[in-house]
Amino acid sequence: MRVHDVCNAETRPNESTGAVMAQQDLQQDFQNQFNDVVSRLQSKQLFQSDWDIASFAIFFIFIGMVLLLVILVIIRCCCCCCCDEKPKRRKVGIDNMGLEP
Repeated sequence: MRVHDVCNAETRPNESTGAVMAQQDLQQDFQNQFNDVVSRLQSKQLFQSDWDIASFAIFFIFIGMVLLLVILVIIRCCCCCCCDEKPKRRKVGIDNMGLEP
């Protein structure tokens, strides 16, 4: 066996152990987040700081604006697209009679 083969054999188990540890850390983070949400729901105190309230308000304002734009697009497509007539052109302003021959 060469030295290169021994080094590769030693690093392979460590790589899989690192992946398992990373997956366990990720699972622990999700479990901590879930426990935090459940404890907030049980205490009926969802917002613990002013930043929570502000971020919640900004999030729902954003969602409201997106829904409003979607509704406007749907109204525009459903109500105005069925009219195939060209809009009537009319003059804007006044006639300058001084330019007439």
